[in-house]
Amino acid sequence: MLLYLTQYLAQFESGFNVFNYLTMRAIMGALTALLISFIIGPRMIKRLQVNQLGQPVREDGPETHLLKAGTPTMGGTLILAAISISTVLWANLENLYVWIVLFVTLSFGVIGYVDDYKKLVLQNPAGISAKQKLFWQSAAALVAAVALYVTATDDVQTSLLIPYFKDLAIPLGMFQVVVTYFFIVGFSNAVNLTDGLDGLAIMPTVLVGGALGIFAYVTGNVNFASYLDIPYVAGTGEILVFCTALAGAGLGFLWFNTYPAQVFMGDIGALSLGAALGAVAVVVRQEIVLAIMGGVFVVETLSVIIQVASFKLTGKRVFRMAPLHHHFELKGWAEPKVIVRFWIITVILVLIGLASLKIR
Repeated sequence: MLLYLTQYLAQFESGFNVFNYLTMRAIMGALTALLISFIIGPRMIKRLQVNQLGQPVREDGPETHLLKAGTPTMGGTLILAAISISTVLWANLENLYVWIVLFVTLSFGVIGYVDDYKKLVLQNPAGISAKQKLFWQSAAALVAAVALYVTATDDVQTSLLIPYFKDLAIPLGMFQVVVTYFFIVGFSNAVNLTDGLDGLAIMPTVLVGGALGIFAYVTGNVNFASYLDIPYVAGTGEILVFCTALAGAGLGFLWFNTYPAQVFMGDIGALSLGAALGAVAVVVRQEIVLAIMGGVFVVETLSVIIQVASFKLTGKRVFRMAPLHHHFELKGWAEPKVIVRFWIITVILVLIGLASLKIR
């Protein structure tokens, strides 16, 4: 929106031309989202406290979590507001990819909101049933998947790129719809499972989202794509603005979510952020790299699958408790230690993922 205003004003003052640069708008997107978070955050937390929208705590969880009972949740509303406003203000709104990623983010946010609302306001501990949640997640993901497939202009956009190898890609054709669906729904639920400790999910989301922004920038720039020998996909560069807005909103939320948390993001935040990462990775053709950089999310999800499968098949548990972060808590690790170590692991994985730009 502001892009058009600055283009108009540039007729009278050439200094406004600086906003034509994608990198400048990306910086402004991050700062705008951060500022929105700082301004709205305290008021939103107070409102949630007044309405007594407190976080329920698992009875079988670590005893230290009993202190978290009653902490305001649904803070993901703050993240979505900051991302959406910032993206609309600074991105090129004629770009289809921007709208597809925003659609995925907000639609999954609505699903999370309904789930949180049923749990906290209607006092229904189950919230949305697993089948209903998966149905609506699938519907939203398939809309995005089909939209990306029918608007694809070359084979690159329907191929699975293999990182660290030069010119190695697997043509998928219509199966690309399935891959897109899997990554959007899969990462939505993976981030939701990881969101169990103060700041545990949001910082890896910021790190991975920022790295995907770099991929978006170079993939959408014909010169950088040629130099790095990666496929060029026109229009993906604009996703950088969304990614920096996500990073800014995430850091703003972390200000209030850091240990001990003043607010939790709830399903409205976790489901939408995970889906956003999946959608961005598909747009910039880096699905496998997302699985690498988001390794913490992947392992957390696998720990739940392994735990459930083991208990059903053998009656025994592999971990003291799933997801994995609870296992380490029950082993005696303090909550901040679990959080920071998972952050460090994510930094390492993100660097490994970014290395794929040069190692080919």
